[in-house]
Amino acid sequence: METRQQEALTGTAGCATAVLGALVGIAVWLPYGRRGLSGAFEGQTASTAILLGVPVMVFGGAAAALALFALVRGRWRPALGLLAALAGIAAFGYGFDVLGAPRALEDCGSPC
Repeated sequence: METRQQEALTGTAGCATAVLGALVGIAVWLPYGRRGLSGAFEGQTASTAILLGVPVMVFGGAAAALALFALVRGRWRPALGLLAALAGIAAFGYGFDVLGAPRALEDCGSPC
């Protein structure tokens, strides 16, 4: 009976860790998202801020938190898999310029 209770507690802690990681990911994304949503050219919103930014940061935050949770529990293989997934998410984010500064909002100088 204790094993079931222990597994339930571990599962609940893992779910709470994933949710907390997703919230931290959104909090980290928020400064970029606010700049992307406040308008680019003539007040238009940058749709990639919502369509790509939110999923990248939610999944990235959850993967980072779960990797840390697995490392704390001493489970190296799942932690390495989650770190590899996190590297893939980061590569996707930088590849589609979700994690970089929005280009539409950069000051292009006087010719613009």
